[in-house]
Amino acid sequence: MAGLQLKNLHKAFGALTVIPSVDLQIEHGEFVVFVGPSGCGKSTLLRLIAGLEQATSGEILIDDANVIDVAAADRGVAMVFQSYALYPHMTVRENLSFGLENIRMAKGEITERVNKAADLLQIGELLDRRPKQLSGGQRQRVAIGRAITRDPKIFLFDEPLSNLDAELRVAMRVEITRLHQRIQNTMIYVTHDQIEAMTMADKIVVLRKGVVEQVGAPLDLYNNPRNLFVAGFIGSPRMNFLEGTIGQGAFQAPGTPDLPLPAGLAVSDGAKVTLGVRPEDLLPVSDGQGWPLRVSVLEQHGSNSYIHCALPSGGEMMLHQPGQSQAREGDILHVRPRADHWHLFGADGLRISA
Repeated sequence: MAGLQLKNLHKAFGALTVIPSVDLQIEHGEFVVFVGPSGCGKSTLLRLIAGLEQATSGEILIDDANVIDVAAADRGVAMVFQSYALYPHMTVRENLSFGLENIRMAKGEITERVNKAADLLQIGELLDRRPKQLSGGQRQRVAIGRAITRDPKIFLFDEPLSNLDAELRVAMRVEITRLHQRIQNTMIYVTHDQIEAMTMADKIVVLRKGVVEQVGAPLDLYNNPRNLFVAGFIGSPRMNFLEGTIGQGAFQAPGTPDLPLPAGLAVSDGAKVTLGVRPEDLLPVSDGQGWPLRVSVLEQHGSNSYIHCALPSGGEMMLHQPGQSQAREGDILHVRPRADHWHLFGADGLRISA
């Protein structure tokens, strides 16, 4: 295991700055997930840690040693790619052992490491097959096995499940989580998938345009987003937003009843704000007591229903209801945010707190 620290890490490609400045601490044995929209710099950051890209400036500390000028092969990290990157003409056994043979490791040690990785990932029966004879999930296990044989200090995963179908993705994310529980190595995982981030991570790092917007445990980010971006990005389906103003100690928006503010909330009358509330936190109330929403689309998922609605002002809202809903297009539903389960964001985008 190893800890990782990034200090004022900066990356530019010519005049284009991709990572302005990142400071980040990752502890021994943590499973950390980098998330953010396409082009936010998460894969570039991973490649900087791996040594596949050269940082413009800053420090990358692994076990307190700065590796900014150390070759990728000597950093003690192993990377698992989205494309698997297996040698098609080699068997699984040869793919697992190839990197170890290149560093002239003893044959007995290579055999032991290959067998250990195969047992850990349950791919022992695949050792004599070639990649074209494997399914996508089996190829990904082999790619992970190749990383394991190197016995790295830190595992790096670059969207490793994005090429798999939905059912297999679920199975593989459970397998990777179990793998982390067994070997307890530090793992850094890049994904754009909300479910992967929320279910796998000890810590999530949310990135936007190369800047770290917030770092924290999954439920901390879900329940206490620092700003509008994090609130809208973390969670699937996304948080609902409604623009309004503060008046007489309440949130006010056209066509909706006033929503009294909690005591001690630091916001003044007349301030322009955005209210955020998650779909599961909009509860049905009696007619005239809440927001009147007109149903436009109903998505039935069997065990859950997601109801797309429109406010009188034209804004859109989504409701989540457990089970199967009887709502129909054109129905008017009256809802109100669950007490203490909504957020206010100021004009600067930051969450307003007491």
